[in-house]
Amino acid sequence: MDKIEKQAISKIMALIEESTKQAALSVNAIMSSLYWHIGREIKIVLLQSQKPEYGKNFIENLSKVLTEKCGKGYKKTNLFNALKMFEVFEDEQIFHALSGKLSWTHLRTIIYIDDPLKRAFYLEMCKLERWSTRTLQERIKSMLYERTALSKKPEELIKQELQALKNEQKISPDLIFKDPYFLDFLGLKDTYSEKDLESAILAELQSFLIELGNDFAFLARQKRITIDHTDYYIDLLFYHRRLKCLVVIDLKLGDFEAAYKGQMELYLRYLEKYEKVEGENLPIGLILCSGKNEEHIELLDLEKSNIRVAEYLTILPPMELLKEKLHRAIAHAKNRNQRENG
Repeated sequence: MDKIEKQAISKIMALIEESTKQAALSVNAIMSSLYWHIGREIKIVLLQSQKPEYGKNFIENLSKVLTEKCGKGYKKTNLFNALKMFEVFEDEQIFHALSGKLSWTHLRTIIYIDDPLKRAFYLEMCKLERWSTRTLQERIKSMLYERTALSKKPEELIKQELQALKNEQKISPDLIFKDPYFLDFLGLKDTYSEKDLESAILAELQSFLIELGNDFAFLARQKRITIDHTDYYIDLLFYHRRLKCLVVIDLKLGDFEAAYKGQMELYLRYLEKYEKVEGENLPIGLILCSGKNEEHIELLDLEKSNIRVAEYLTILPPMELLKEKLHRAIAHAKNRNQRENG
């Protein structure tokens, strides 16, 4: 087989793969559309009835008839999913646009998120980063939304950022950075040093990058910078492709201390002056601590210096305790925003 034949075969294989992919997307969109229309018809019937138990009985009867006449795929659970799908996405044009980008399984997972802002977050991030269904489910289970800085902002600001993400694919640091970070995969227990923490992260770099999120690229460990004949070492240096900026990560044991701000500011100003290239945005600093002093962080107003502080957890508490902690943090942040803006 000569070179020309090999190239032709390679091109034909690529065409077949792309065609197969498009066919799968088309089938998925048709199936999603079918379930949406079934959900609409069920809703119409339910609205005409005054009896609360009528809906359940109707769906049971409908499932029996459809299964007998049309085959599998019309179990009661699927019909309830179809109804829920219509109730969440009543606008057919909006649903049509979504079903062209996300599978029925993606949509079925998202519709049971009650909070509209939280649901919109997962919809837009899923489209932007092309999450698999498994990744979406893992993100929801890990409470990604509750851990983002965005979730702690005023409701109107959350809506604006999600709208910008939807219409312009414009992403902000509030969508990217989280608190806390789950580092249980490092296997660190009891007593360990900052060097141990850094070494464990480098040994599990792929898992650390997954926890950081898409679009982070690792650049350096213990990057040396020299200022006035004094050497300083940046723990970890990354680049974020969509934010178009360098990201400095400083690892700390114990609670956050005010002195950490000055150290990080020095790193950021150095990188801005000597490392930042044309077209890049200002560097961002992330200080990872095993604990936080909230009042210190509030008084220092770190975001004005492009600095963020987050807690890391090497051992995860029970999920209910974690959920309660995150909800308290969101409520505290929103109360603080109301005080500041009120």
